[in-house]
Amino acid sequence: MILTRRALLAAGMALPLQAVAQACRITPRQTEGPFFKPRSPERVSLTAGQAAPSLILVGRVLGKDCRPVAHALLDFWHADEAGEYDNSGFRFRGHQFTDADGRYRLETILPGSYPGRTRHIHVKVQARGGPVLTTQLYFPGEPRNARDGLFRGELLVSVEKPGLARFDFVAL
Repeated sequence: MILTRRALLAAGMALPLQAVAQACRITPRQTEGPFFKPRSPERVSLTAGQAAPSLILVGRVLGKDCRPVAHALLDFWHADEAGEYDNSGFRFRGHQFTDADGRYRLETILPGSYPGRTRHIHVKVQARGGPVLTTQLYFPGEPRNARDGLFRGELLVSVEKPGLARFDFVAL
């Protein structure tokens, strides 16, 4: 269901006109891949003291009605700057919960690419008691995007300035 700008404003949700059409579409699902590990630590920073370029990823979790989802679970994991996953520990892995307005903020690094894959961040999103949405986020302008068979343009983060990106999830 796509809500009009008028309906969003009536509900007290002012969104830019260009964001309205995208904000109410369910975020596409993607594979979790072979590197997911359950029971990640709760934390908002995955920097792990790395020298790689830092990245702050912000956004909101919205329901299919475009209303913010408070206390939604987000579980993030990604490769390090060399394209390697930590399969024995929890480097570049962690979960957090959205605030009362459905917002999240993740401090991490720009993940590396590896053979066959472009830069990406894996995410599981779940509203309390709802189904789990598993997906991946991608970065605009990456040369490997066109060659990655999993890449989807609708999962591109919006780079607001160097080191700051945004993505709003719409979960069931």
